[in-house]
Amino acid sequence: MRSLLFVPADSEKKLAKVSASEADAVILDLEDSVSAARKAEARSMLAAFFRSLQPAGTCPRLIVRVNALDTGLTDDDLKIVVPLKPSAILLPKAGNGAELQDISARIAVLEAESDIEDGSIRLHALMTETAGGLLNAATFSGKTGRLEALAWGGEDLAAAIGASSNRDEAGSYTEVFRLARSLTLLTAADAGVEAIDTVFTDYKDEAGLARECAAAVRDGFSGKMAIHPAQVPIINAAFTPPPGDVERAKTIIQLFADAGRDAGVLSLDGKMIDRPHLRQAERIVRRAGLDPTSL
Repeated sequence: MRSLLFVPADSEKKLAKVSASEADAVILDLEDSVSAARKAEARSMLAAFFRSLQPAGTCPRLIVRVNALDTGLTDDDLKIVVPLKPSAILLPKAGNGAELQDISARIAVLEAESDIEDGSIRLHALMTETAGGLLNAATFSGKTGRLEALAWGGEDLAAAIGASSNRDEAGSYTEVFRLARSLTLLTAADAGVEAIDTVFTDYKDEAGLARECAAAVRDGFSGKMAIHPAQVPIINAAFTPPPGDVERAKTIIQLFADAGRDAGVLSLDGKMIDRPHLRQAERIVRRAGLDPTSL
């Protein structure tokens, strides 16, 4: 999942374009992009959209963002969404690991009622949209095997803490938002799940998006959320490893395979490589869509 494109669930025009999207995943949104008065209609439109999909047709992964647990709307969302069997459900404003357990249990009940295999619907969480989410970051790990990805967002957090902006005069994130970004990376690594970078809101600034994508790749994010289809090609290009990097990674993996599982330090092109280099190589080939164990 290099690119994850938000699409409002109450926009028939935008839903009609989902199947042809270049994004790796589409986040069908029942939360922020849908007004309170249109929540029920959005659920109905979402269900109709899923029913319209061709069984053998090509389509990005479909993720549904439900409303936060403190809204009183989550169960109404899940009752409609789970039987549709999306790839994953995105929980916004996740405040702690107990909330991940909570929503996972709710999904499990509805999976059973819909004769869906337990755990087949994955869970993503936006973990930095509240102050509590940041302060409880360490609790997110190990709470549910359903968890697949953690993402961070700066817009809701700015509102939660009373910040007038999440960026400074030079366009860089201010300290608290850099902390949110870093905690997401660390928590995802601790939980063994993917780390997803936040949206870049100025969709006309392609150079700015490219710079932010490059920084996200450098620091260890596996993908980035998008708010406009025009952002998807830039994100996909940034998160696709260059062929030369993939070939070198495959060489490193093969060297360790040939040396045996007890190998510690090896040499490649006159430079030392060790187990951290192997883990990084495995990460690169997975980003390229390959299975490190089958090379």
